[in-house]
Amino acid sequence: MRLRVAPACGGPSLKLKIMPEKDLDILRHSSAHLLAHAVKDLYPDVKLAIGPSIANGFYYDFDREIPFVAADLDKIDKRMRKIAKRNSPIIRKELSQEEAAKFFLAKGETYKLELIADIVDAPISTYTQDDFTDLCAGPHLESTGQIKHFKLLSVAGSYWRGDEKNRMLQRIYGTAFYTAEELEAYLNRLEEAKQRDHRKLGQELDLFSVDEAIGPGLIQWHPNGAMIRHIIETFWRDKHYKSGYKIVYSPHIAKSDLWKISGHLGFYKDNMFSPIEVEGSEYILKPMNCPFHIMMFKNSLRSYRELPLRWAELGTVYRYEKSGVLHGLLRVRGFTQDDAHIFCMEEQLRGEIGRVVDFTIAMLRAFGFDKFQAFLSTRPEKYVGELAQWDKATEALRGALEDAKVDYEVDEGEGVFYGPKIDIKIKDSLDRMWQCSTIQVDFNLPDRFEMEYVGEDGNRHRPVMIHRALLGSLERFFGCLIEHHAGAFPLWLSPVQVKILTITNRQDDYARKIEETLLGEGIRVESDFRNEKIGFKIRNARMERVPYMLIIGEQEETSGLIAVKKRGGEDVGTISPEAFLAMIKEELQPPTPLC
Repeated sequence: MRLRVAPACGGPSLKLKIMPEKDLDILRHSSAHLLAHAVKDLYPDVKLAIGPSIANGFYYDFDREIPFVAADLDKIDKRMRKIAKRNSPIIRKELSQEEAAKFFLAKGETYKLELIADIVDAPISTYTQDDFTDLCAGPHLESTGQIKHFKLLSVAGSYWRGDEKNRMLQRIYGTAFYTAEELEAYLNRLEEAKQRDHRKLGQELDLFSVDEAIGPGLIQWHPNGAMIRHIIETFWRDKHYKSGYKIVYSPHIAKSDLWKISGHLGFYKDNMFSPIEVEGSEYILKPMNCPFHIMMFKNSLRSYRELPLRWAELGTVYRYEKSGVLHGLLRVRGFTQDDAHIFCMEEQLRGEIGRVVDFTIAMLRAFGFDKFQAFLSTRPEKYVGELAQWDKATEALRGALEDAKVDYEVDEGEGVFYGPKIDIKIKDSLDRMWQCSTIQVDFNLPDRFEMEYVGEDGNRHRPVMIHRALLGSLERFFGCLIEHHAGAFPLWLSPVQVKILTITNRQDDYARKIEETLLGEGIRVESDFRNEKIGFKIRNARMERVPYMLIIGEQEETSGLIAVKKRGGEDVGTISPEAFLAMIKEELQPPTPLC
């Protein structure tokens, strides 16, 4: 159950409100049934799996020997509309497990039989429209005629129940809305998202690549992308030093024994690469940075006077992801986390979490994100640690969100087994949600590694550990940045900030002097001296999303001036190089100072 919580105003009390199910979910669930109905009409031998509503739409999984193609989607769409026009009532019926199994066995729906077998001590319901009946808990619309504004979008493969050991099914995705205007607006956003796709722009702007000869899910950062990464890393380190963190570095591999102590070999083995043998010992590529930071903590006996210790690392980790889920920069096998671990006393917990929440939001805003959605995940059914610890940690997380006046939702029981957490998602310019930042309280690893510090009373105590990432992984965050800005990065992040374009080769010497001046002032500048028409050069620079173009012809050289254009087409005018330098330096003032 998810609860939405507003920050408390005027006092510590909270009002928790259960958010009602959106009608869109019912519409889209009913649309998934309409899709299945149409498919069974057209392809009777197809077997049905599942068809839920999802964020922004719905899907249905089918078992069919012949792959669906675009022409099939058009045919299915027409049949769906024909069925919907009948305006048939959608009728719910409850069955016993035996009755339901008998019904779907007669239809040869083996996937439904497997689902029925899993239903214990709960009513089994079906929904029928015309001659089509499907297993479903509901709810649904009253009739098919209420489904009017929908669109089938794509086909993808999907393993039954998400297990690659099971049969591969075909998943048809679609979306539905209550009005034509909402559907059109959504389809327009989809088209805009295609144009902003970081994989497309990554190639067009020469930012990064993935080469099968090197390996899927392994990113090569090209000079332009590497420059942006350098800027991000430099900014990140500077702000961490100013926020009281110390930067550390750790190895890329470690002996298997370390991962046994941490529990990763027990809980996370499927996501780790196979061990390699070195002089008779097993080593594994690290999937996490935390055990290394713990071992640094244990390298000497710590005093309460040293706490909190805030250690941060841009640590590259390696995780085995199935090839089917790899996706550009967003899902990879090797990535760099902007990781940090804070070791503190229990009484310092709320204050440290508050610092991290403020730091996270300020950091994200610096990169152009100003809309956030936070989630507080509480104790799951299976957990480690004492209830008192969980309660204190959860209240510390809750209090930090309220202090920062961040709206949040409570995800009951969705914390990790070792502690509660906050996830902060950002909304991009298309209002899409991206998971980046996380703050997790950990009781497990300090116990597993027997971490200790000497308290004021002279006795040994266990520190509390906070895991936190502000940007998440650099790869995923970069993909998000590309799509948020559509490749037109703000001036301070642009790999090339200024492009000098000469009209003829006679202006090259003058242009080189301006280039040297700008480079000397730390401006990232390139020149285009090719023997091409100026219109072609301007179009090329705009396609590269260069923020400023300096156009130099005979008139500019004679007068000692430059003609300035912005990438959006705006003419700044003809000004002196000194005036341009002053203007761009003012625009290059650092982002809003961090807390």
